[in-house]
Amino acid sequence: MELVKLTIDKKTLEVERGTSILNAARKVGIEIPTLCYLNLDGLNIENKPGGCRICVVEVEGRRNLAPACATEVTQGMVVKTNSTRVLNARRTVMELILSDHPFDCLVCPKSGNCELQSLAHRLGIRDIPYQGEQSTYRKDTSPSIIRDVDKCILCRRCEMMCNEIQTVGALSAINRGFMAVIAPAFEMNLEKSPCTYCGQCVAVCPTGALTEVDHTRQVITALADPTKTVIVQTAPAVRAALGEEFGLEPGTLVTGKMVSALRELGFDYVFDTDFGADLTIMEEGTELLDRLTKYLGGDRNVRLPILTSCCPAWVNFFEHNFPELKDVPSTARSPQQMFGAIAKTYFANQLGIDRKNLVVVSIMPCLAKKYECQRTEFSTDGNPDVDFSLSTRELANFIKLANIDFGALPESDFDRPLGESTGAAVIFGTTGGVIEAAVRTAYELYTKKPLAKVDFEELRGLEGIRAANVDFDGLELRIGIAHGLGNARKLLEEVRDGKSQYHAIEIMACPGGCIGGGGQPLHHGDASILKARQKAIYMEDQNKTIRKSHENPYIIQLYKEFLGHPLSEKAHHLLHTHYFDKSTQIVIE
Repeated sequence: MELVKLTIDKKTLEVERGTSILNAARKVGIEIPTLCYLNLDGLNIENKPGGCRICVVEVEGRRNLAPACATEVTQGMVVKTNSTRVLNARRTVMELILSDHPFDCLVCPKSGNCELQSLAHRLGIRDIPYQGEQSTYRKDTSPSIIRDVDKCILCRRCEMMCNEIQTVGALSAINRGFMAVIAPAFEMNLEKSPCTYCGQCVAVCPTGALTEVDHTRQVITALADPTKTVIVQTAPAVRAALGEEFGLEPGTLVTGKMVSALRELGFDYVFDTDFGADLTIMEEGTELLDRLTKYLGGDRNVRLPILTSCCPAWVNFFEHNFPELKDVPSTARSPQQMFGAIAKTYFANQLGIDRKNLVVVSIMPCLAKKYECQRTEFSTDGNPDVDFSLSTRELANFIKLANIDFGALPESDFDRPLGESTGAAVIFGTTGGVIEAAVRTAYELYTKKPLAKVDFEELRGLEGIRAANVDFDGLELRIGIAHGLGNARKLLEEVRDGKSQYHAIEIMACPGGCIGGGGQPLHHGDASILKARQKAIYMEDQNKTIRKSHENPYIIQLYKEFLGHPLSEKAHHLLHTHYFDKSTQIVIE
């Protein structure tokens, strides 16, 4: 490892050769402002286009100012980050950016959490000396994401995330000069593009150019309707991140306070999506064992590896890019949709009400869930199993809107029966969690022996692609894990080409899994936040009395009273789905 010695603002330091000035400065506590730069070092994600020029610095011996994010250090380099020349250049660049930016901060959904707004305040911008024509574009609203391109500053973070990390290819720079814009090809609507609605573009956008479709108003209307019974389900990753919106440290578990807040908001019943996750394991785990048994019995027509199907962005991804593999993933619905189906049949029957008078709201870390609950196959006579989905950020805003003191709330438990869950269900919130939960149940069902240790450390981590072998009492179960759609593509190509050696593969669309979902509190490129959320998820699992899905007493009761057994005819009707070839559905208007 070759070290380079340099001086930044009269501070001498040594860093590895290849380090940017920006990262070198951060090592000695010098913060250089940025807009286009993005770094998730814990996940090997870095974007350093040097396009916005907000991070310019003065380098001794160099005539022009250098973008700190895209300039590597050299031996003996002397850098000034706070000279008059640098400060004037940054202000000028910011004033030029703002001259072509709307001034509707009061009503912008990103107001108060906008990097452009914060940086303008930091640079002391109080007026815009450059007046001229502003570029205007139509607003594009999809089932999950709103594109308000008037607010785009061409930082190209979304393009990097969509193309390089997720390999979706829905967004790119088109047109030239004043009409340059980040958009789908031919400026088609996002809904008609290959977009998976993973929301990672929204998560990295520094302005209000990309935001989620907010269903809070519709939820408030339902809560105010005396003819409706409104229930809510909460995903496992939400409890590990919601506290950040109220000033708590990342990774602080707020399960009990979250339940209390939802009751304060007026929901009639507060349930846990983890119940749906336990149900998913019963169906998906049984499906895995069924395929394995047939394969080991000599049936080579069985499609292996089986792929998990909990993530709607990932489902959308393979429907667009690998439709020839649509019979490979598990047919099990996601926990959100399983919960909705059971709520509007089993639970509605218990309450003695028509499903149309039962409103199911989900709180999700994911923007693709908004799209998923609108898929026509998840409805009965036009009535959806899940009516509305709010992101973690939207729930936090809803709580603030209701003037609820979140920190002062007492701890509360979920309602039953659909609020009872196991530790296996909780770990659905992180990469590796779904397959670990499945293994805990599949092992005992296959071997008829109790697990000596329920923690499968070999399935955990944050590496983009991981592999592990689990001994099923003589059967070596080969497991693959990927998070981030770019990593998923690599494993899918192996499956398509007949080169995959795995029996089962877990895929999550977002880096880190649901803890890094597009609807979570913005982590602004800090990978340590994702690690803290992951740690919290495993802590909640360890604190659970029951840690295996098949031991959930209310799941056992549900099968006994209503479903019969996993993969029964009724279970197939309510809890399973089918997939579509969307490779030809991209429409150019």
